[in-house]
Amino acid sequence: MNADLSILHLITGASLIVQLVMAMLLVASLVSWMRIFQKAKMLREALREADKFEDRFWSGGDLSVLYNKIANHPQGRSGMEVIFEAGFREFSRLRKQGVASDAVLDGSQRAMRIALSREVDRLERSLPFLATVGSTSPYVGLFGTVWGIMNSFRSLGSVKQATIAMVAPGISEALVATAMGLFAAIPAVIAYNRYSSQVERIVNRYHNFSDEFSNILQRQAHK
Repeated sequence: MNADLSILHLITGASLIVQLVMAMLLVASLVSWMRIFQKAKMLREALREADKFEDRFWSGGDLSVLYNKIANHPQGRSGMEVIFEAGFREFSRLRKQGVASDAVLDGSQRAMRIALSREVDRLERSLPFLATVGSTSPYVGLFGTVWGIMNSFRSLGSVKQATIAMVAPGISEALVATAMGLFAAIPAVIAYNRYSSQVERIVNRYHNFSDEFSNILQRQAHK
């Protein structure tokens, strides 16, 4: 309890600039934690939906039936479902128009690439923010520390004899800013590295599915 009160005293006793730096770091930390939990939920759902769709896709059923089920339930679609729907919709449309087989396949692949790109953008959302917090928070905290230390040493100019007891409180207040910068940066960096790896694995699954589905469409287009 005493430690908490002393930290609170250091924060409230800091200069206005240092307090503003601490407030910025606190907001950045809270927002980054919110993004961390949101991203964890999103990636879990993406993996679960990918597993579920692959089971349905490779079950040997009619792709037209699968497409109709997905197209008739537009809410909540994501990942492989979106890629599959885009490719199969374009494939069916071009075949009905009597387009050449190679053109049908090219059109389907373009549609899948566009859908895949949108899914990648969705998965990578919030990652740049975490990277920014992780890379800049220590420097923002260091700025607050340097500013607080400058104020502490500037106050020594008005006294004849300086002691460590005179500058220790000011330096301690300033160092709190560095601690808060690290507190904001470390979780953001860990989350960014972890989630970037997970996003890369999910995107690789999307690419592999797109290639495998293209092979299926190619065989059907040349029948």
